Amino acid sequence: MAKKRLWKKKLPRRRATTELDLPEPDALDEEPETGPHRRCVLTREVHPKERMIRFVVGPDRAVVPDLAARLPGRGIWLSARGDVLEPGRAEADSHRQLVRAFARAARGSVTVPPNLSSLLEEALVRRVTELLGLARRAGQAMAGFEKAREWLRADRARVVLQASDGSAAERARFLSGVSSAVTIVDPLPGAAMGRLFGRDFVVHVAIAPGKLGESLAIEAGRLAGLRQKTIAVAGRTTAGLNAEVGANG
Repeated sequence: MAKKRLWKKKLPRRRATTELDLPEPDALDEEPETGPHRRCVLTREVHPKERMIRFVVGPDRAVVPDLAARLPGRGIWLSARGDVLEPGRAEADSHRQLVRAFARAARGSVTVPPNLSSLLEEALVRRVTELLGLARRAGQAMAGFEKAREWLRADRARVVLQASDGSAAERARFLSGVSSAVTIVDPLPGAAMGRLFGRDFVVHVAIAPGKLGESLAIEAGRLAGLRQKTIAVAGRTTAGLNAEVGANG
């Protein structure tokens, strides 16, 4: 007697799911990392890359800041602004929106530190400190009221760093008559700048034109953007990273 063959109904395969209900990928997320501008994954706005922060996704799917923009992998860019990282909504909602934006760009679930804003601020402070130390050792930084003013009068300064906790009156007096090509930033307190120059406290540091000066202006501008502070460029006050960093290089 012939055996009766049993057929099983073939069920459709279920799609793999992730921890997040990911939105459909946007074609704009596939933009190549070329040219001077990048698109923010959260606001979808396009800005010069000097006003953005690059991230990559590590092997463990953790989002990693790449301040120097050198890590391998496709970059994910976010505006360096405090209102983007902490937009004023409930903390959980704000973080969830960031995670979704990164996950959409990465095409998969990712891990984003809940304190990303403070981590970025700490990393930028370290980077500014390291760059200022390099400028001092290279002879491209001059500290002190009179000596830094001499550099300004001789048109030898591209950037001026002032102590964030320095006297407002002294800072204003130092900046009187400053060239329109100079960027003024205040990323560090006086004690932190003083340690780099072997002093207790430094309020004014002039930085010579060049790659180090441009890098300091960019990183200090990003830091100002995260802190929602203002920096002065070309003799006027400008909010955060709207400054024309590098325009006079």
